[in-house]
Amino acid sequence: MDWQATRPGETEAPLPDRADARLVFIGRIRTPFATRDDCPRQGRQDGPLCRVEIDAYWHAALKGIEDFAELDLLYWMHEARRDLLTQTPRGGGTLGTFALRSPVRPNPIALSWVKLESVQGATLLVRGLDCLDGTPLLDIKPHRCSQSQVPSSPSCGEGSGIGGRTIG
Repeated sequence: MDWQATRPGETEAPLPDRADARLVFIGRIRTPFATRDDCPRQGRQDGPLCRVEIDAYWHAALKGIEDFAELDLLYWMHEARRDLLTQTPRGGGTLGTFALRSPVRPNPIALSWVKLESVQGATLLVRGLDCLDGTPLLDIKPHRCSQSQVPSSPSCGEGSGIGGRTIG
């Protein structure tokens, strides 16, 4: 499929000239998905094992990550178009970009809730991703934990992390 083609009902617009923020990639995600056609529509926590490789500068920021069974990964969908205001999803009518979970967005930031299988040095082994191999990583957060404003989920409860320690 030509992912760069504009479909009937879609509206394109050039991106504004201004840049309001500066992002720093903290690593790369390694998946078995070489093309967008290979990627699942949504990641599944029983999906393939993927590697999250953290850049050397950020290694210390992983301290304690093994205590969590589930993480939220934020990443940059580097090959996504950024110019559509409206889109025509497969099998549906035209909708605004903000009404869809499409990778095509003005700021192609994605969020995946993943299962942490293990930590090997500065590499996290996870399941639940739906992104291309080599995708730039923006951030890692515990999925829900005692520091959250919402009630804790089992992923942050007693003995829930891969290390089995009590959290919180």
